[in-house]
Amino acid sequence: MKLLSKMTFKGGVHPLENKQFTESRAIEAVAPPKQIVLPLCQHIGVPCKPVVNKKDSVTAGQVIGRADAFISAPIHSPVNGIVKDIALAPHPVIGRTLGVYIDTDPQSNAPRQPAANRFDAAFDPQAYTPEQICTAVQEGGLVGMGGAGFPTRVKIEANPAMPKDTLIINGCECEPFITCDYRLMLEWTWQVIAGIRLAARAAKCTKIFIGIEDNKPQAIQALRQGLSQCRLSEEIRVVSLKTKYPQGGERQLIRSVLGRQVPTGGIPPQIGLCVLNTATCAALAEAVVFGQPLTHRVVTVSGCAIARPGNYYVPIGMSVRDLIEHCGGLTESAARVVLGGPMMGFSIADLSTPLTKTSGALTLLTIETSCCAKYNKQRTACIRCGRCLEACPEGLNPTKIAHAVKHFRMDRADEYFMSACIECGSCSYVCPAQIDLAGYIKTGKLLKAREKRRLA
Repeated sequence: MKLLSKMTFKGGVHPLENKQFTESRAIEAVAPPKQIVLPLCQHIGVPCKPVVNKKDSVTAGQVIGRADAFISAPIHSPVNGIVKDIALAPHPVIGRTLGVYIDTDPQSNAPRQPAANRFDAAFDPQAYTPEQICTAVQEGGLVGMGGAGFPTRVKIEANPAMPKDTLIINGCECEPFITCDYRLMLEWTWQVIAGIRLAARAAKCTKIFIGIEDNKPQAIQALRQGLSQCRLSEEIRVVSLKTKYPQGGERQLIRSVLGRQVPTGGIPPQIGLCVLNTATCAALAEAVVFGQPLTHRVVTVSGCAIARPGNYYVPIGMSVRDLIEHCGGLTESAARVVLGGPMMGFSIADLSTPLTKTSGALTLLTIETSCCAKYNKQRTACIRCGRCLEACPEGLNPTKIAHAVKHFRMDRADEYFMSACIECGSCSYVCPAQIDLAGYIKTGKLLKAREKRRLA
């Protein structure tokens, strides 16, 4: 198999990786806490509707949120227990949303163990039809687990109007601190490969690429060996990409691997592509082969402010507080709790916030940590240095957009293609004036969305 190298995109930045906290920590299964909270909005698209009532008994894997729309995905209980309430719950992105509160049964909720050892080189995806794969993915509630949360069935289902011929697997994990996908590729190699093959069969893709940054040589080697044993080295190509943030962005990954450009405002299927995250592929294999819905995921807990950093296999709906306690608690110097990574994650103040299907990391930062300390410095006026233009992977002018938003000129912000921003934070990272350009742009998008709702 040919191993390509040093492929990349224009723009981007090189923040400190800080992978050393957890990259050598094996995945550890975590027992369910006393209570879990399942937000009914865990994906892009229409939120689910509850199908259980207060005081109902539920079992692990049971549907508790029904998906009635095309772009939606059902939600399942990860535990056996009793529905305590259906009420507003904290959400890391939208603030509050309707959620199902479940008190777990301590007698029948041992830590769920991963299924990785049930896959091997003999796995045959031909045993499943594309229709069976898509049905299992839909019923399993799978969504993109790399952060966006787009329903996976919509991605892999064959569409005659936009046929797909190429599948790209995102194994970059470019965000600082996060190592959950890295450990998946090392420890769940056969399961990841099985999921890739099933996704390619469902989407009818004949060309398959796995993109991995070159700071993960062990993951590259593990997948190379696995594909070689499956005799798939010619069908599935491992692509070594230059380590640079945001290499794992969907549009940046496509440019690096294929040199192709997704139209602004468009989606990969428009140019015949399907892009999936490695964790999504692992979950897809479980859903198709064992009928296991997406109720657990691997979460990296990292940073200078946590006692026991690591990679943990946790039930979705577990609160941030419970996971922190499982990891030995915060250190006295803890200053910020980020759901996600330090570049694109969300700082949270409410530790009762539950983990969702897209929660790949929990980063605990100290005041001295560079990513955290940047905005404690005094901001100054923009000096028009142009660093944000050089760093923007989408070729935008973040300063122009930020100034338009600052003066509530959403029309002007649109003229500078505000909607094309992927909110990676590269512009804020390089700004010598300490201006949170990405924050202004996120605010602008929010204001624009509210404006549209008022006019509708």
